[in-house]
Amino acid sequence: MGSEPPLSPQVVEEGGEEEEEELSGGEESDLRTPSGRGSLLTRRGITLRVLLKDGLVEPGDGVLSIHYLGKKFVGDLLNDGKIRWVETGQIFNSPSAWATHCKRLVNPAKKSGCGWASVRYRGQKLVQYKTSWLHKYQPSADMSLVSEGEDDEMGDEEEEEGKTTVSTDDKNRKNKPELHDISLVPRRGDRERIPVRYCTLGTRDAARDPHTLVELSAFSAINRFQPFNVAVSSNVLLLMDFHCHLTTSEVVGYLGGRWDTNTQLLTVLRAFPCRTRLADRDSASAVEEEICQNLFMRGLSLVGWYHSHPRGPALPSLQDIDSQMDHQLRLQGSSNGFQPCLGIICGPYYHGNQGVASTITPFWVVPPPEQRPNDYGIPVAVEVTYVQDNFLTSDVLNEMMLLVDFYRAAPDLVQFHQFWCPDTTMMDKIKVCSYKNSLTTELHTNLNFWLDILLNYYNSLLNAFWPFI
Repeated sequence: MGSEPPLSPQVVEEGGEEEEEELSGGEESDLRTPSGRGSLLTRRGITLRVLLKDGLVEPGDGVLSIHYLGKKFVGDLLNDGKIRWVETGQIFNSPSAWATHCKRLVNPAKKSGCGWASVRYRGQKLVQYKTSWLHKYQPSADMSLVSEGEDDEMGDEEEEEGKTTVSTDDKNRKNKPELHDISLVPRRGDRERIPVRYCTLGTRDAARDPHTLVELSAFSAINRFQPFNVAVSSNVLLLMDFHCHLTTSEVVGYLGGRWDTNTQLLTVLRAFPCRTRLADRDSASAVEEEICQNLFMRGLSLVGWYHSHPRGPALPSLQDIDSQMDHQLRLQGSSNGFQPCLGIICGPYYHGNQGVASTITPFWVVPPPEQRPNDYGIPVAVEVTYVQDNFLTSDVLNEMMLLVDFYRAAPDLVQFHQFWCPDTTMMDKIKVCSYKNSLTTELHTNLNFWLDILLNYYNSLLNAFWPFI
């Protein structure tokens, strides 16, 4: 779900010590003469406006790019030497301001952007254009000035050199689920997949199976604190788990809620199941548009996503980790402030679950260490508070009906009269899950009434009840 560019482009000025000085036209021309600013030349004396004026670069759409920790940012070079970030339409005064902003989205601890070494113009680093300018107009200048202050940012140079590795691995990530493309979640096989520990992964490897499952780390294990609190409505759990139970294929949906910057609390209030087959690209955009409208009508924001691992552990795969990082980046990039994005995996039919109920795993991804930009992100478990809803809302009931109607003719539907285990049918199983998710006996009694109607209708056993729902 994309963010619309602001109506009035916002000019962002940041970059700290990296920020280039803004020069007047006279000062820019003086840079070429020994008697002018050239005699006191530093790397901050050369701006994109200077390079544009002297014809070393030309304005254009999408000609600027940044590659950082496996993420790519694209920008337009404007006629006045400023940079417009394609993703949001924000305007930046300098390469350093843009680089710092983008890198902080991926790694909030990043203090500077090293813009001239990080930003590329048509695939070539801007610092090389700066060097060309100096050779042409200041042949006697000390070339060490070009890299002044950049030696301590060699991590940026290294991450650029590792771009080939990341790009190769991207081939395995073309089908990962995007918040903007819900139709691309891959279908998982039924074979048993043994989770691996994150510490065994190492650097990205294009030959590695993207469906490899990874155990979650704790924030404390990586010397971090969970940067936000999460509260999830019991109705969200109920609808999400119900959706995941209806089919043996993987499903996906969005999470709507609110983010309170003062309390750092992310509240998840509504689940929005995607009623589409995962390979049906034609209907995906229509389903997404409907969810966008529902979010807007309810005054909610997009705060996360969920998907199922029907018969496997509720742990993220390498592909899920990359997808979650992309989702986090998109939500952070849609505003100037930090906003978390919650990922949830539901495992309804994995026989390794404890008991009959589904395993539901909330997770988040921490960027890899900056000195190892080509590593995978670190999946971490998120502590969540589950909040009891007082009643089953008509929204949830209506969505359950729509889901039943969507899947009832599907070839991969779950036959709820069949047995999950020797003494428990599939219908009994989902009722147990609903009890766990509804939290109270009173709500569960009401819910069971609707489940009996919905699930029997789903199996075409009690079609006569449908007109009375």
